[in-house]
Amino acid sequence: MINHNHKIRLGFTLVELLVVIAIIGVLIAMLLPAIQAARESARRIQCSNNLKQLALAAHNYHAGFGTFPPGLNQFQYASSPRFRGTSLFVFLLPHLEQQNVVENWDYAAPLNNTQGGTNSREAAVLGELVCPSDQIAENPWRDGSRCRAMTSYGGNGGTRSYYPDFAGADGVFHTTGPAAMPDPDQQPVRQGMIRDGTSHTLFFGERSHEDANFETFANHNWTDSLQGVGSWAAIGGHKRIRDVTLSAHAPINYRLPFDFQNRASANPPIGNTFDYYEDLRMCAWGSNHPGGANFALADGSVRFISEELPLVTLQALSTRDGKEVIDGF
Repeated sequence: MINHNHKIRLGFTLVELLVVIAIIGVLIAMLLPAIQAARESARRIQCSNNLKQLALAAHNYHAGFGTFPPGLNQFQYASSPRFRGTSLFVFLLPHLEQQNVVENWDYAAPLNNTQGGTNSREAAVLGELVCPSDQIAENPWRDGSRCRAMTSYGGNGGTRSYYPDFAGADGVFHTTGPAAMPDPDQQPVRQGMIRDGTSHTLFFGERSHEDANFETFANHNWTDSLQGVGSWAAIGGHKRIRDVTLSAHAPINYRLPFDFQNRASANPPIGNTFDYYEDLRMCAWGSNHPGGANFALADGSVRFISEELPLVTLQALSTRDGKEVIDGF
């Protein structure tokens, strides 16, 4: 006899559905960090490859010209801006398979390369010059009628790369030409001048465009936003060396330790000028990779260096002829 009272259940109960959803949520929560870590690992590898290509390009340039390129070859005009020049990356682009970007570059009148807004030569966004982990809110960066494409990288400017009046020339890339600073007519560096050894001297490294505390001072017009610092073309102005070089004036991943509202806590005190802290931040190597930043050494190798590296060791790695003894890094 058939029991017509027996019911066949064809679906899930509400409780079972909630349990399944909860299990899926737990699994996603467990997998998400691993996925994010894998993505960051891929970004870090891409960044390392970018730095490797920059190092190879600089050595190819050296093979053709007998020196590494200037950090910024500067001269002066009578009109404003008085300081104009050609940057490290402009010299390297033909060796990065970007000859088309600089094919009609105006070296004699560099400001002509700024004409055309987003279509100008200096507004060309180049993937080889941008780390995928670098948070650049607007690239190219708009500054009035001009648009400047940003880079995530800088050449080794030595123990101090900014402010220009106080910058040294003890790294690999510095200002050259008649308007060079701190001394006029400084010359570019040859490989033979890296007497500390190419495997113990920084070549290129990363910059970070993020610093929430620093931006509060930019918002009050005490300084420039970091989002607009790092133009690979670095065409005009006395301070443009900061766009294409970095240095060991501050530790890796240095961030301003106070915001505008808490500036009274600064030690040393700010007083009437923000210059001391501006210089530190503009010089600082850094990245959005956890714990440190990628660097290319002058021998062409690339490595990740921890932000815990003592400043004295970072300074030793930044000089080309400091005769320091470096015990691992």
